[in-house]
Amino acid sequence: MTSGSVWRLPGMGAVAAMSAVSFAGFGMLFATVPMWAVRAGADAAGAGAINGVLMLATVLTQTMIPWSLRRLGWAATLTIGLLALGLPSFLFLLSADLWWLMLLSAVRGLGFGVLTVCGSAAIAELAPPLMRGRAVGAYGFAISAPQILTMTGAPWLAEQAGFAVVFVLGALPVLGVPGALLLARTLNSQDARRGAAGGSADPASTAGAPHSSRPSMALVLVLVPPVVILLLATSSGGALLTFLPQMLTNATLALAGLFVLLTVATVSRWWIGSLVDSRGSGGLTWPLLSAAAAGLVLIGTALPGLGVGAIARILLGAALVGLAYGGLQSLTLVHAFERAGPANSRLASTAWNIGFDSGTGLGSAVVGALATGFSYLVALLVVAGACLVAAVLLAVRREPRGGGQIAPG
Repeated sequence: MTSGSVWRLPGMGAVAAMSAVSFAGFGMLFATVPMWAVRAGADAAGAGAINGVLMLATVLTQTMIPWSLRRLGWAATLTIGLLALGLPSFLFLLSADLWWLMLLSAVRGLGFGVLTVCGSAAIAELAPPLMRGRAVGAYGFAISAPQILTMTGAPWLAEQAGFAVVFVLGALPVLGVPGALLLARTLNSQDARRGAAGGSADPASTAGAPHSSRPSMALVLVLVPPVVILLLATSSGGALLTFLPQMLTNATLALAGLFVLLTVATVSRWWIGSLVDSRGSGGLTWPLLSAAAAGLVLIGTALPGLGVGAIARILLGAALVGLAYGGLQSLTLVHAFERAGPANSRLASTAWNIGFDSGTGLGSAVVGALATGFSYLVALLVVAGACLVAAVLLAVRREPRGGGQIAPG
């Protein structure tokens, strides 16, 4: 199947539903737990370290997912991930001590690591190559759209209705278990059909065939560029998602900024995914990185957001960062699958998600530390400078379309 709606692919509805509730629950707590810590007396560095721990646990877990899928299978791996991500949310109200918040965040990071790798790996196995860009875009839309409401609305909801309501809603991932079991059944049936049709003569011939579990140096090297680019993009987005409510004096403006960022990111993920299928994936990276740098500079120089001109710059900056944050997620995931080849789709998914979550955690931790030592302006300018340097390097070397695949073996 190479034409028509990607939603008609077997398993797409299940992976979208499972991922939507998972990322909704994740979004409810991403900015709220650091707010909870600040209310208890933590500084910006401590608040940023919470999401840093969350992402560190996520990344460490992600390295184990190929092993877990081989040993435990899709159903058990996904169920463990959903429960680990959702259930700790109820426990945040027991204490606002920094060590307790970090401990619970580490457990949630374990669950998030499972869901991120398994979700994108499932997309690679469900979608044929000629529909992969659209499938990646659709998956991105499914996980980004709920976060428009949860990441932007959770801080407001905590202020208006109390943190207890937010922490209850943070357990939404538990509702994804039925979808996870349905997805596991689809993937297992798909693997069985492919195995019966193709035997074991060419185990790397399809995305659903047995996968390599030990990355070669060649595979690691070809995945470095998209992972580094993704790390920069998510550092930009992660910094704003964590700290924009604390950077601005006006809570309504912070809510509007997050809404603009996430809405543009959601549309950008969908649009870039579709664009890749029609025109290829090359030549798009450096303009998006430049947009991220420009957006961060606009926001940093407009802080604390007083006056009409400052408000306009913050909203425009949020839109530019959102364009890059969403578009580069789809673009780099397609690049990773192209470069790794079908036999290494799970390893490519692992590497991509490590880049995504390392960037999110790095953005939170670095911006928090720089803001504590200097200011939010300095922190945003540092991240913007890194994005701009990468954009210039890519523009000079004339970024190629796609990349060569690593031969199975």
